[in-house]
This record gives sequence, structure tokens and C-alpha cells, in this order.
Amino acid sequence: MPEPLKNSYNKSYVSRLVGSFLVYVPNFDGKDFHQKIFDQDWNERELKSRMDHIARMIYEVLALDYVSALNILKPVCKDFGGYEAMFFPHIIELYGIDHWDDSMAALEHMTQFSSSEFAVRPFIVKSPKKMMKQMLRWSIHDNYHVRRLSSEGCRSRLPWAMALPAFKKDPTLILPILEKLKNDESEYVRKSVANNINDITKDNPVLVKELASRWLGENKNTDWIVKHGCRTLLKKADAEVLALFGYIPGQKVDVLALAIANKTVAIGGELNFTFSLSSERAKLGMLRIEYAIDYMKSNGSQSRKIFKISEGDIQTKTKDIKRKQSFKEMSTRKHYPGKHALSIIVNGTEVKKITFDVV
Repeated sequence: MPEPLKNSYNKSYVSRLVGSFLVYVPNFDGKDFHQKIFDQDWNERELKSRMDHIARMIYEVLALDYVSALNILKPVCKDFGGYEAMFFPHIIELYGIDHWDDSMAALEHMTQFSSSEFAVRPFIVKSPKKMMKQMLRWSIHDNYHVRRLSSEGCRSRLPWAMALPAFKKDPTLILPILEKLKNDESEYVRKSVANNINDITKDNPVLVKELASRWLGENKNTDWIVKHGCRTLLKKADAEVLALFGYIPGQKVDVLALAIANKTVAIGGELNFTFSLSSERAKLGMLRIEYAIDYMKSNGSQSRKIFKISEGDIQTKTKDIKRKQSFKEMSTRKHYPGKHALSIIVNGTEVKKITFDVV
């Protein structure tokens, strides 16, 4: 198992922080800072709690007014990057809500080193129209990290972030930003646009279908965004969206010889299965091929997870497929013994199903 990200905040990391602050604040009390960070509750804190704690302790030890603190934080944050350094913009989230202009400049600067995607959200909640005008300005910024922030920060269902219920209800303010970014030169930015669209599908699928119809066919970038942005609707076998990409639900395809190598799978092992697709027509044609696992839950019910195998225009009359599915324990999925099921899905239609046991 990889090392938990929360463990990045070790004594060496905190010593680096102290060293960077000492460059700009010669009287920064490193000993006091270490003691405040690694307090009696430190070991119990998870990742976001540790981020929050570090942000608060930085501000406390600096002991400066907000604007003066920003003048220190902005150069120091350049020495750190990645997800673990998101405590820098978190300081803006905690203390900057009443210092709008200074906070906007700081968020724009800091996101170029560690994303401000969480930190912008309280500003959106407080003043949605004002903040979204700022996000729209960021969508044409020279720096691709800032452009990505304009999309990622307003996702209605951004994982681990403060909820934006108003945008779940009505995402209208998001759309001009997505239009600005749909042909961005950065794949990193375009992926954020697709993820934003996918969030919108969960509450406003009709709106996304209209957008997809407009964007599809413009160019390869918008085609990719639409496909990735509609992935949840595709997994849900939405007939309109399947048809949009050329996959006709209910298309006559036979699933032959579905077989699993092991009718019993041990937790930690893997399920191996094979099957063949066959068509009476000259070719199989446009197919989206998936399989589903109905997992046993702790309460005895089942929960379905769908996995894509392939999609595209198959020029042959038959196709043989071999796959394996891991049953190793993961942080995102715990396995339970009991009856499970494997289903083969073609163009959103379940065609064949077989059961097996997990022990």
C-alpha cells in the first residue's frame, strides 16, 4: 500500500516550512511552530484536518495582520507545491473572506504552485455572481493553472470540497467558463472542463445533453470533452447519449460462452472470465462493451459497479474477450464474502449474467 498523503507532513517537511519562513521573517519561532503542529491530537488527524491545522498554526505563529501575512505567504508558497501544499490557499479561505481584492490576488498567485480549488468555494457561496465574474476572468489567464482553477473551483460536486448546492440546482453561471475553456491548449484544463460537465450530468442531465449536441463534432478536443463529460450518463445507459455517440441500445448482439475460470474467488484474489460476441450481420458495428460486478455489501444487499472494456466500430462478425477483475482490498472498496454476479453489457443493455461466490 502506498504511504498515506497525510504522512507527507512529517518533521522534515515542517522543518522545510520553517526554513522558508525564516528567509522572510527572521524571528519566526520554529521551535514553537513545531510544537504547535505536532500537538497531542496530531496522530488522530486525517489529511484535511492536518492541512487545516497547519494553516491555522502558520497564521498564529506569524501573528501579523492579514495583508502583511499575505506578503510573507506569497513568496514562501513558491517553495512548495502539489496537493500537500494546499494549506497555503486554505489560509485565504480561513481568514480572507472580508479582504476580497487582496484574497483574489493571493488565490491567483498560490494556485500556480498548489491548487486553490477548495479555497475559492466560500467566496462563491458568499457572492456567487461576483466570484464567478472573477472565475471568468481567470479562464483567459496566461497561466494554465489559473485557467484550470476557473473550472475546477466551481465544480458542483468537487470531491472533498465544500458543497455548492446552488450550482447543483442551477449551473448556469458555470457555462460561460466552460465555453471559454473547451478549446484550451492544455489537456489538464480540458480534463477539468470534462469533469465539471460530468458533475452537472448528475443533477441536470438535459442541460448537458443539449451542450453535448452542440459541442460534438466541433473538433477532437470538444469530442473528447463531451465523451469524458458524459461518462456517467453512458454508464447509466442513457439512450439519448448512447445514440449521440453512435451506440444503439438493444442492438442485436449475441454473447456466447460466457465462462469464469474460478466459480469461487478468495478475497485478495481475482476473477478471470472470457466470452465472445457474435452478430448475424456483416460486422458487429458500433459497440460499447462493458461488464458489471454486483458486489456483496456488509448489510447483505448488492451494489453494482460498471467497468468499460472497449468501444468503437468493430469490423468483424465476432470478437473474443478475456478479462480479469481484482478482489484485492482497496481504500475505496472493501470486499465481503457471499454471492456476487458478473454481467456483460452491450450498448447499455445487459445481455448475459453469471453468478460466483467470494470467500
